[in-house]
Amino acid sequence: MNNREIQAAWEYHDGTKHSYWSIHNHPHFLDWANRPLPFKIYPKIEPLPLPRNVPQTGVAVLSAISEPVPSSRADSVPGVQDLARILYFSAGITKQRAYPGGEIYFRAAACTGALYEIELYVVSNDLPGLDAGVYHFNAADVSLRLLRQGDFRGSLAQATAMEPAVAHAPATIICSGTYWRNAWKYQARTYRHFGWDNGTLLANMLAVSAASGLPAEIVLGFVDAEVNRRSIWIRGVRFPCVWYRSGAHRRVRCRHRERLPRLAWRQSRFHSTRSNIPPCLRCTTRLRLGL
Repeated sequence: MNNREIQAAWEYHDGTKHSYWSIHNHPHFLDWANRPLPFKIYPKIEPLPLPRNVPQTGVAVLSAISEPVPSSRADSVPGVQDLARILYFSAGITKQRAYPGGEIYFRAAACTGALYEIELYVVSNDLPGLDAGVYHFNAADVSLRLLRQGDFRGSLAQATAMEPAVAHAPATIICSGTYWRNAWKYQARTYRHFGWDNGTLLANMLAVSAASGLPAEIVLGFVDAEVNRRSIWIRGVRFPCVWYRSGAHRRVRCRHRERLPRLAWRQSRFHSTRSNIPPCLRCTTRLRLGL
């Protein structure tokens, strides 16, 4: 399927629209015993704690969202404190509230149902305070997990046909959507929510980057298979939504073209199967927006 074959997208759009009829004729009740975990967990990987007392930028909120993003400079390389600031104020936990069934962990960027189905991965070169590698950001303990050691930026550049914004970036943040965490409540509408929820998160990233004086850019065009299977092989990344690059650096060369082994992770108490995924949602896995 390519971007010119839009019939499947229209069918999904029409089939998941809210209406008086759809709400009353297709009620959905939450299965609390099968509720997904709020965080993705790599149980066998030691955490790399991020600094929590990061200095404030001194830039007012309205200025951060209204001022133009700084232009690329050769020395625009984010350090571990910059990454900590960007990750926390986009996907970090800002407060929590107890309720009869447990606790809700609210994050910096709003999300449908407070389910936070967008996971963040950092692909970087050697940065001040951080070695080159592929990392997963865990909001529960404000830490990174090293999934792959080494510089994989060339593989990302290859997946974008050597897009300059990626090829020259010292660090790229991959936003990925996990269907089940949101579909547990919203069923087939989850595909819509990937765009909405990712948008609020990216807006925060851009604002924090502007306040930090770092150039940033959003990249929508890439080959999914290069990310999911050939470049990084992050098991559980069902839909890599968008890339966000921070900083500017010299152009990278393509490396690490071999297939990589899978990593063990834990997402929910019970694994969903194809049989309990709404047909409309199954159809949308074929769509690749932004390519």
